[in-house]
Amino acid sequence: MSLSFNTEKQVAVAAVRRAAFLTHSVFNKLVKNETLTKGDKSPVTVGDYAAQAVISSILQRAFPDDKIVGEEDAKDLRAPNGTVMRDRIIDLANEALTAELALGDNVEWGIGPGHAQSTEQLLDAIDRGNHEGGRVGRMWTIDPIDGTKGFLRGEQYAVCVSLIVDGEVEVGVIGCPNLPVNSENPEEGKGCIFVAVRGQGAQQMSLSGSNPMPLSIPHFTPETLNFLESVEAAHSSHSFNDRISSLLNITRAPTRMDSQAKYCCLSRGEGGAYLRMPTGVGYKEKIWDHAPGKVLIEEAGGMVTDSRGEPLDFGLGRTLGENFGVIAAGKDIHSHVLAAVKQALSDEIKAKA
Repeated sequence: MSLSFNTEKQVAVAAVRRAAFLTHSVFNKLVKNETLTKGDKSPVTVGDYAAQAVISSILQRAFPDDKIVGEEDAKDLRAPNGTVMRDRIIDLANEALTAELALGDNVEWGIGPGHAQSTEQLLDAIDRGNHEGGRVGRMWTIDPIDGTKGFLRGEQYAVCVSLIVDGEVEVGVIGCPNLPVNSENPEEGKGCIFVAVRGQGAQQMSLSGSNPMPLSIPHFTPETLNFLESVEAAHSSHSFNDRISSLLNITRAPTRMDSQAKYCCLSRGEGGAYLRMPTGVGYKEKIWDHAPGKVLIEEAGGMVTDSRGEPLDFGLGRTLGENFGVIAAGKDIHSHVLAAVKQALSDEIKAKA
């Protein structure tokens, strides 16, 4: 008997793998070996567009009727002054699409030697990510480079893809080119892909797709627990997290990194909880920033809710709606973190009264 979403999983892994190698190549060619002025994000822009073109192209070839919610559109690339960047993006995308077939790849997905695409085809592939989302039907989310500042620093970033069906995340794939395969033994090298299918568990594999290992979040106590949180304080309130640590008697320092690599570390037992509380009013979390991580954590034995204990809603459109934060943790510790968050929020309200 075939497993549900098995083809979707294989296609997503193939797409993320090619995009991960592409973004790693962009870093080596455009970041390490070129002098960038402060604030220059052109390499990450090139990587974003090219990776989305590759992923969207593969998804469209494999599942032509599916919708795509992507972070980028090709409007600027079609402008007359976008020629230089556009040509670089097209070259990178075609280099990734035409690379030799790897483990699990299928030529019918429009990949492998001889499958280069025209400029217009690849721009259309980028623009295919303009779906507005919703509660009905199949749609893929693409975050081609999640954690742009981590990417530019040569630290953690992620290539993220998910399949959402009728508002429920069914498949999540996250590629982390810079994440150690084994944090306890860095000599094993870097580069992992994390895969989860609802009801089928979670796995970590090499970037090549080999050596799949099941993932399970272990038991944590306050003595062994620490938080995974964003590097940038603008993305998540570090001071609020410190108050939660105090309430839970957590003494270990937080682990800070960019991107959905935090979900990946949590899924294999590093950290214990991921807490992302809003830093202000108005910002809405994007569905592509959390959909793959949500199913990964749940299939590794954890829970993901907002600060009210409610599940994240991926059927509202391109965002999660009003921002109540995100709490991800193992099932044994999630209720304790949630209770501490509620207490801290209550204390804040009383202090303002």
